[in-house]
Amino acid sequence: MKDFFKLALVNLRQRVVRTLLTMIGIFIGIAAVVALISLGQGLQNAVNQEFANLGGDKLLIEGAQAGFAPPGSATSGVVTDDDRDVIERVRGIKLTAGRIFEGVTVEFQNELRTQFAISIPDELEEAALIISAMNVKPEHGRLLKHNEKGNIMIGHWFGQKNGVFSKAVDTGNKLIINDRPFEVIGILKKRGDQAIDKGIFLTDPDIKAVLGDREELNLIVAQVEPDLDPSVVGESVKRAMRKDRHQKEGREDFSVGTSEDLIDSFNRILVIVQAVIIGIACISLLVGGIGIMNTMFTAVLERTKEIGIMKAVGATNNDIQTLFLIESGLLGMTGGAIGILIGVGMSKSVELVAVQVWGPNLLQASVSPLLIFGALAFSFGIGTLSGVMPARRAARLKPVDALRYE
Repeated sequence: MKDFFKLALVNLRQRVVRTLLTMIGIFIGIAAVVALISLGQGLQNAVNQEFANLGGDKLLIEGAQAGFAPPGSATSGVVTDDDRDVIERVRGIKLTAGRIFEGVTVEFQNELRTQFAISIPDELEEAALIISAMNVKPEHGRLLKHNEKGNIMIGHWFGQKNGVFSKAVDTGNKLIINDRPFEVIGILKKRGDQAIDKGIFLTDPDIKAVLGDREELNLIVAQVEPDLDPSVVGESVKRAMRKDRHQKEGREDFSVGTSEDLIDSFNRILVIVQAVIIGIACISLLVGGIGIMNTMFTAVLERTKEIGIMKAVGATNNDIQTLFLIESGLLGMTGGAIGILIGVGMSKSVELVAVQVWGPNLLQASVSPLLIFGALAFSFGIGTLSGVMPARRAARLKPVDALRYE
């Protein structure tokens, strides 16, 4: 078997240009598959970590989504402080906090921008719940306290030149929000979440003063008592809210979700997207396999006399077939190895850009040994399968006819 591999490598090296051209389809397909899977896995890991930071004991209650929209926007129903009162009476609920986030006009040194203002509850326990769920830490200054007025904390990009404004905002600076002045007391570390990294955080009284008194909330965060199943408590919350709103099951204008629900939804979407894109990449692998088959048929014709000599000195049909199968398999595996290097390079390049734009938490390419081994084995398998028909044709050649071939 060792001699078969040596001979196959010698034959491939004799036609370097043709060998490389044959492998193009394979390494393009493998590169795409490796890059997409590693980035998809990295994104999945990041999202799972985000929800782990949120905590599995949290329920998120909001108005029912009207179409495909981010949480808190384009809702056909609303939640209010009255709903909070209903939720707090449900058995198993430890604490609730209302959230408001709304677009506001922000002015700094005569520059105007529209950014999201995000509320921090004015009760100590509720504020601690929200800060913990957001998992934010100060880069400069300090975090906003629950009972402060006239002060704000801002996301990472405000503190960068050309991040939000042309000049960097620093602690102690004043921002004018909807014609009301506020002092910056803290700038947050980059989180990789644009809503937070470009957000402005105000206490409840201040955000209501900026937006006008309102009862509507964008979101209610509810913490479940320890040792209770959030899904079970979530169903109790749904029943209580349906009863209070006089709504039938399936006709609710609100939604109640756990972090596990959100993870499952995201993972389902990610799997579908990956499957579609990888399916497209597999077309390149199919083209590469056809290229290998074509090359091996050509090799059989070019080496007909060589095959005749090998049979004349004792090579069996199985020996000839094995030689050509190994040769085609090596073509596929070499193309796969090149594709893996390109794919890893592509995914790491995307990761580098993502780190610069969104921070280190959002997207880190995850290249596992299983992915590399699987890609190599898959490419070797494609090459071997593509060489089956040419190998059989070579094995069936009769020594006399092969030696006469010109």
